Amino acid sequence: MDGFLLALLLVFALALGGRDQWLVAQLADALERSAPLLVIGVMMATISAAVMAWVGAEFAALLPHRAAQMLVAFALGLAALELAWPVRVKPPQEPTRSIGAIAIVLLARQIGDGARFVVFALAAWANLPAATGLGGALGGAAAVTLGWGVGAAGLARWPLRPLRLGLAAGLIVAALLIGLNARFAPL
Repeated sequence: MDGFLLALLLVFALALGGRDQWLVAQLADALERSAPLLVIGVMMATISAAVMAWVGAEFAALLPHRAAQMLVAFALGLAALELAWPVRVKPPQEPTRSIGAIAIVLLARQIGDGARFVVFALAAWANLPAATGLGGALGGAAAVTLGWGVGAAGLARWPLRPLRLGLAAGLIVAALLIGLNARFAPL
């Protein structure tokens, strides 16, 4: 259960103001909040979380518990770096109406981002990697739905940069504490 909740909260927080959320928000404005765009966004968030949870579960069989803890610390550190990096997304010049093209771009952006890497690491650490994948899918779907609902103009009004920097600072502290615990905690 802890893997589910951690994945749900972390993926939503890490995706807040992220590249995939901005892309969906911009496309929602251009495509007048079409329902197929929302369905594709939720499906791609689910697929990316499921793939990363599956890969994390495969790694879990290879790693001892302390190595899995160190992997979580490393993932949180990388996610903190991604949060601290400024997000600059150019609006699409000619937004495509091709659902397939949108799905491919969204999946590519989500598979390589810090939020899904956290799902991978948490799945390697957790006892129930499927629950971690479900939490990551719900968190990613919530972030995409928020971007679709408020649009690019709505996201632009939110103080996303200070929020992302605050989350990055918190993740760095968490990564350090988890890494130190994995290294120095008694067996």
